[in-house]
Amino acid sequence: MSTPEGFRSGFVSFVGRPNTGKSTLTNALVGEKIAITSSRPQTTRHAIRGIVHRPDAQIILVDTPGLHRPRTLLGERLNALVEDTYQDVDLIGLCIPAGEKIGPGDRWILEQVRSLCPDTPLLGLVTKIDTVSRQRVMEQLVAVSELLGPEVEVVPVSAASGEQVDVVADVIVSLLPEGPKFYPEDMITEESDESRMAELIREAALEGVREELPHSIAVTIEEVLPREGRDDLVDVHATVYVERQSQKSIVLGKGGSRMRDVGSRARKGIEELLGTRVYLDLHVKVLKEWQRDPKMLGRLGF
Repeated sequence: MSTPEGFRSGFVSFVGRPNTGKSTLTNALVGEKIAITSSRPQTTRHAIRGIVHRPDAQIILVDTPGLHRPRTLLGERLNALVEDTYQDVDLIGLCIPAGEKIGPGDRWILEQVRSLCPDTPLLGLVTKIDTVSRQRVMEQLVAVSELLGPEVEVVPVSAASGEQVDVVADVIVSLLPEGPKFYPEDMITEESDESRMAELIREAALEGVREELPHSIAVTIEEVLPREGRDDLVDVHATVYVERQSQKSIVLGKGGSRMRDVGSRARKGIEELLGTRVYLDLHVKVLKEWQRDPKMLGRLGF
């Protein structure tokens, strides 16, 4: 791959408390959904690379699980993944929503980032600016600037409406070193189709469940097979894992109604991803205390 003179490239991670818009901003910059989004904490469970191609630069966005105080072996492994990722990126963007006051969680994350990678440049991102007044946006810009210091640039953005997304991309490029094209121009993610399908199912399963359930849900794709005698239909067989029988009942819903809704919503995303009609076959299984079992974590890809 030929690289134009002055071309910039590098790896970027967005950090912040749960539900600060990290994955949504990643998707907006890439221009396609590569990371699932949810209001639930710890939605992202592995490092997802999204690639932004520009004539003057290539931005590799590494969407990671949120840095948090772990309570399970899964949490410890996610934190270790995050720490390793942060040490390998060229820029870290701290996301803080426009409508939420800066709190201990934001300061704790900033402390962790600065202790793990003291030499990595920072960028402040005031997210969700479409949800508050202009006055509130200005107040938050000042507050985030005071938190990060005068040497750190702070940019307001709304990934949902698209406002300032191009500006964020421009600022990121300005902070990246000169470098080569790491990926071909037709590639927007390293994620396999199977991984993205599993994530779309998990995203659908996360909606409307109780607070304690999101951490207990995992999804694996068992088979993806073209329907025999049909060139317009693919059969996708997947398993949704939970930790207890009571959780299985919640995920299934009365008479299986909730799981039918999950399947319907997930199927639409999978059809868009694969570009064909899909028959989605979902099963729910109990895998006791999988978040704390090293063998089970390995089986589920953690």
